[in-house]
This record gives sequence, C-alpha cells and structure tokens, in this order.
Amino acid sequence: MKVIETFKLSKTFKSLFRKRRVDALQQVNLEVEQGYIFGLIGPNGAGKTTLVKILLGITYPTLGSANIFGLPISDYHCRQRVGYLPEDHRYPPYLTAEGVLHYFGKLSEIPPEDRCQRIDKLLPLVKLQEWRKVKVKKYSKGMMQRLGLAQAMINDPDLLILDEPTAGVDPIGRREVRDILLELRERGKTIFLNSHFLSEVEMICDHIAILHEGRVIKSGPLEELTRAPHEYELRVSHLPPVVEQEIKGKVVSYSRDNEKLRLCAESTATLNSVIDLLRKHKVELLSLEPKRTSLEELFIRVVREGEVV
Repeated sequence: MKVIETFKLSKTFKSLFRKRRVDALQQVNLEVEQGYIFGLIGPNGAGKTTLVKILLGITYPTLGSANIFGLPISDYHCRQRVGYLPEDHRYPPYLTAEGVLHYFGKLSEIPPEDRCQRIDKLLPLVKLQEWRKVKVKKYSKGMMQRLGLAQAMINDPDLLILDEPTAGVDPIGRREVRDILLELRERGKTIFLNSHFLSEVEMICDHIAILHEGRVIKSGPLEELTRAPHEYELRVSHLPPVVEQEIKGKVVSYSRDNEKLRLCAESTATLNSVIDLLRKHKVELLSLEPKRTSLEELFIRVVREGEVV
C-alpha cells in the first residue's frame, strides 16, 4: 500500500524584495510504501522542508497534487493518521513531559482516559518514564528529541513525518532515537525521515530519495542504490600465482589484500567463470559479497552530476 504519492508536485516562491521567482520544488514525484522508513536527503536549500510543509498542509503547491493514504492533501482527514515532529520544536518550559503530551493529546481530541493510557505507554518507549513529572526546561537536547517523538505519536499515527529528528543530539542520543524508529517500524509504522545525517539514514532507511535544487535526482531501495555494479569482494584460501594471473585476464579490474580479492567483472557470467576457475584448482572460496558504496559517496556523486534518475 502506498502511504504517500506525489504527482509532479511543484512550489514557486516570489521574492518580496526582488522581481524574480524561486522554484523551491520542480515536478517532484515520490512514492512511500507502508511499513518502510523512507529517507529524504539533500543539500541545504534543496526543498526538503518545503516538501514536508506541503504534505502537512502548512503551505500549498503551485502545481500538482499529492495523496496521503489515498486521500488528497487538501482533505484534512488524511492528516488524522499522521504524526509530525518539526526540526526546531519547543514546548513551554514550565510544562512536564506529562503536561506536553496531555496538551497535544487534547489537540488531537483524545479522551482523557485514553490519553493517560497512551502517555503511560509512550514515556517508557522514549525512556522518559522517570522524568515524566520534571519540567522540560531541565531536559537535554536528546531528551527533548525523544519527548518530541512521543508528542508525534500521541495520536497513534500510521505515518510519522520527522524533520531532522537527531539535529543537535549527541551520539548516545542519536542511537536512542534510531532504536525507537526501528522499533516503530517493527510495529508497522511508516516513517518519512528528513535528515542531513547520511550515516544514520544509511543505518535505518529502507528507501531513499535525493532532492537537489527542487528535483528528485535519485530514488529507490537503499540496498540497490548503494550496490556497486559487478564489483565483488571474495575471500579465498591459498591462491596459486598461476590462478591469480588467469583471474586477472578475465576481469575488468583486480586487486588483492592477502586472502581478499576485489574485482570488477563485466557480467555475472564472468563472475561465475572466476568461481569455476577457483573450483577447478581446488581453491576454497570462503566468502563472496557484492561491493557497496557508502550513501555519502552516492550522494556526492549524484549531486555533482545533477542527473535526474
């Protein structure tokens, strides 16, 4: 089931001080499947927050349409199943964690008894049970982010839209937030994540989209996008020099680090011929893995190329 669908979604801004138009988004097409963690990444000014605001009805597209749970974003009912955590969220310093969640629960029209039950479940989930009656002015940045996640989940949403959920959080806090998101995915929640932390996106996201200058220039399953085509790492037992020379003649590129062989084959047929050669000479193949590029390397490459895929 598709949770989010956008169709040639565009947004244009006109400067108040200059007679020029700024195209914040240009024909953005996205699909987010149910039960996945979807990562939206891009440089500053790429249009990520604008896209999030359009999906939430905070701002309006100039052209195109988008659906959430099959309903157009112009229909406010689609947002009843959505939880949102903005990048720079703040709460009145005199409120406690309980008070914050009760406040947002009231905004969501959750009855008092249900609200109490949900708060009792959410605070242990975000590891704030012992801090529930402490005023938020005493909270660290990491605690504020975890409280923000609880606030976004108070209406028990099926879709969480999170804008930079670990911004300004220390490594331990980022790990805690990641663990919460993974647990939510296990519970069947869909998470739309906007983040600059590429290493974290790589750890938890199933699908990604790279937004650059208002356009989606690459999107798809993370595992597929970071797979280097026809590049492999093999671990073998003792490799005779004559066999090594024959392998070099079969592949596009070859390197070796003790028992590790790194090679680029023109096709899977070439890779199979290398494996057959090893078997023929009774060289034990200990492991074989497709070589992967990091998300950071992929990001830098496609942003520099700027080619829409």
